[in-house]
Amino acid sequence: MTEGEQPLLSTARISTHNTPSDCWIVVDDHVWDMTDFAPEHPGGADIIYKHAGRDATSAYSDIHAPSLLPTNLPPSAYKGRLDTSTVDTSWSEKLKPEPESNPTLVVGKQKPALQTLLSLQDFETVASNTLSAKTWAFYSSAATDLITRDANRSMFDRIWFRPRVLRNVRDVDSRTKVLGVERQMPVFVSPAALAKLVHPDGEKGIARGCREKGLIQCVSTNASYPIEEILASAPSHPFFFQLYVNKDRPKTEALLAQLRSLKQIAAVFVTVDAPVAGKREADERVRADESVSTPMSGAKAGNDKRGGGLGRTMSTYIDATLNWDDLAWLRRHWDGRIVLKGIQGAADAKRAMLEGVQGVVLSNHGGRSLDTSPPAILILLELQRCCPEVFEHMEVYVDGGVRRGTDVLKALCLGATAVGIGRSFLYALNYGQEGVEHLTDLLKDELETSMRMIGITDLSQVHPGLVNTLDVDRLVPSTMEHPYAKWRPKPKL
Repeated sequence: MTEGEQPLLSTARISTHNTPSDCWIVVDDHVWDMTDFAPEHPGGADIIYKHAGRDATSAYSDIHAPSLLPTNLPPSAYKGRLDTSTVDTSWSEKLKPEPESNPTLVVGKQKPALQTLLSLQDFETVASNTLSAKTWAFYSSAATDLITRDANRSMFDRIWFRPRVLRNVRDVDSRTKVLGVERQMPVFVSPAALAKLVHPDGEKGIARGCREKGLIQCVSTNASYPIEEILASAPSHPFFFQLYVNKDRPKTEALLAQLRSLKQIAAVFVTVDAPVAGKREADERVRADESVSTPMSGAKAGNDKRGGGLGRTMSTYIDATLNWDDLAWLRRHWDGRIVLKGIQGAADAKRAMLEGVQGVVLSNHGGRSLDTSPPAILILLELQRCCPEVFEHMEVYVDGGVRRGTDVLKALCLGATAVGIGRSFLYALNYGQEGVEHLTDLLKDELETSMRMIGITDLSQVHPGLVNTLDVDRLVPSTMEHPYAKWRPKPKL
């Protein structure tokens, strides 16, 4: 139906279609008949019936990509355009947020001007005061007692620099290559679900910021937007894709086939540290909006007697049987670079090397999976001590606890190719694309300042002699097995 053929529908007429058996809604001034679709809606029919005969733009846009209605409904469901000349006070009154809906900002607190934020911690502080209670709980939470989450950060603080002086450090270059792709800084945006909870642009806002600043974004299987829409936000720009393997393997195979057709995808990062969701109590304590769902995985939020944890209820599709033998299956469906995300010890890093993957991410899922699993930077030291040969055969990334340019530089001095940062970029997205760009500028300035301070001008000059790890060396395993407890499980009879 062309623009001229689209019938104009008055608010009075639309309002009469307000029952489950005759349900129309308005989204961005387009009128859709949801009668047949509502019972099949992944988020439940109630959220649609709640807006029957009304404008649902605000509720829809908070969760879904604009393309979902025209791509998922038959042409016959499209009824025409809203006649805006018929919009009056009574119609507008219906558009006011209902009392139970979460406000965008915490009452009485507003975001300060972006330029007043001077660090990644500033973005986190603002987010804690301005995101909805559920969004903050989902992103900031971690497993059980938060020990690993906090140790990810604190271990960086226990590593000291050994600066060299009287070097000409006027000009520095923080560019590097990650999997052969030249980037402006050795940092990539780690995958995170449902970025649209922070800002309407969601992952697309992050993508545009990364394009402008020369970073790579790793897009989550649980992103708010379909992968094609995210890539279209940054044409010709390279991306990574984070893969959760679905219990229904054909669905993952179809997704991989789709990724193979997208030339912007430079690598697939397979998450291996979350066969099930960790227990994140802060996330469970805040009730979830059951209309939340993700277009690529089909996951949807829910509430039950255990709570409303988005991380738990939206991960039930993940295949807990995934194992090393499945790499052969993966390679049959993806012929590009493979990175294993979530390696937590030397034994698995060495196995990954022997399996021929192109890289590993040393990560504990931001402390969100198994509490008291090792901090990411200590895993890096374990690899240096127990299997240094892996650094010659694949790229090694550190993801967890990075909040400063000094953290980035310490990881590189100890052998990392690059680092991943997740939560901080989500908090920066609170300001949209501009926030992502501002955070990147802050981090790059800190990195380049630190490079000058330790006496180097190019990242090819980093080496372990520039850091002192004595304070944490006693925490680094010296063998892949326990140093003295040698028993093994006995076979079951």
